[in-house]
Amino acid sequence: MSSFRHLDDREIYQGFMIRVTNETFESPTGEIFDRDVVHTRGAVAIVPVLPTNEVVCVRQFRPALRHDLLEIPAGVCDVDGESLEGTAQRELGEEAGYRAGTLEHLCMYHGSAGFSDARLDIFLGLDLTEVPLHSQSEEEHHMTVELVALGDTLELVENKTIIDAKTIIGLLLARERLGIR
Repeated sequence: MSSFRHLDDREIYQGFMIRVTNETFESPTGEIFDRDVVHTRGAVAIVPVLPTNEVVCVRQFRPALRHDLLEIPAGVCDVDGESLEGTAQRELGEEAGYRAGTLEHLCMYHGSAGFSDARLDIFLGLDLTEVPLHSQSEEEHHMTVELVALGDTLELVENKTIIDAKTIIGLLLARERLGIR
């Protein structure tokens, strides 16, 4: 719990992926201040690992960065009532064409807590079976699936081949969980 009090909020923008509010708070000393806050629906990511210790990754265009990124499959929690595990399975099928027989929750984190409530849950996916691809977005229609050796992932982060935070966190946790050095 915090000794800061939330006093008010005013919606600035409502879009498909985000909602932005200007929020008013009172500090423990009585100081009143405003902050802009970005609200999201949350998201999941999955580190799908084949028996060969290769990770099923996707390379997709990211408009905010204006180029393609090599990432683990991920997506927004945008289906009402769907569990985090259900969203992870759905996104894995839509983006990479796999289903995980075993899902293990690796972590939850807030990547931009200074201005956003964006939450991301990362899962480890094992015992993979292929399923038909069901690409949904324009970016997904053009993404490619690439296999990356889990043992090579530190080098891929160091040489900036992988620069996405969820992918870096997920790969490091999967390596630790599976004992890959």
